[in-house]
Amino acid sequence: MIVQLKDLPVVLLLLSGVAFSIYAKKLTVPAAFTGLICGLLIYLGAGYAGILMLTTFFLGGTIATSWGRRKKQELDQPGDSVKRNSGQVLANSGTATLVAIVMLIFPTYRDMLMPVLSAGLASAMADTLSSELGMLYGRSFYNCLTWKKDERGLDGVVSPEGTFIGIAGALVISTIYAAAEGFHTAFLIIIFAGAAGNFADSFLGAALERKYMLNNDWVNFLSTLFAAGLALLILVFFR
Repeated sequence: MIVQLKDLPVVLLLLSGVAFSIYAKKLTVPAAFTGLICGLLIYLGAGYAGILMLTTFFLGGTIATSWGRRKKQELDQPGDSVKRNSGQVLANSGTATLVAIVMLIFPTYRDMLMPVLSAGLASAMADTLSSELGMLYGRSFYNCLTWKKDERGLDGVVSPEGTFIGIAGALVISTIYAAAEGFHTAFLIIIFAGAAGNFADSFLGAALERKYMLNNDWVNFLSTLFAAGLALLILVFFR
């Protein structure tokens, strides 16, 4: 049996999260149970550090999305929906869940894959915080393809303030990783890959989402996948 008695506290914590998410209308019912499955797999593959990173991302993203809601509406930029659906859950945590499954199948590669999983969540955290808080606190906004000034809140538009907020978000996830696994090179790799994934999200938004070639969920998933792949590449060839 994969789930053992010692895992019961985490299972109860995840079930409590499902109940709270539905009651507080942070997730739809299917999204809450999708998150439960993702959370359980991430815990089984990455342990307490993995579930803590996922929980931190969920809470941080929820707060950032709700933060300044009235001002966002005044700016005609309401941001992401506070009540997220299954597609949004998978878009942000799907990469980490896939890596966790690989860790379960090939446990001998856990030490190498743990930073990869963390990089995917760092990218999701960086993107959510930079987009939701950057539109509130940014002063100058630029198209990430042309670097010309552009309209706040449009796909692929970035600000210096939002970029730094995103890096701070990646730093939070990397710090959780380091607290569990130790402060070494991977700590910096996760921050770098998370920030790079955030930029990849903006790039895909400007290049493809504006042209309706990809929707936001695919942009989010591909950017986290890019961050995880970049972290793996660095770990294999440059560590």
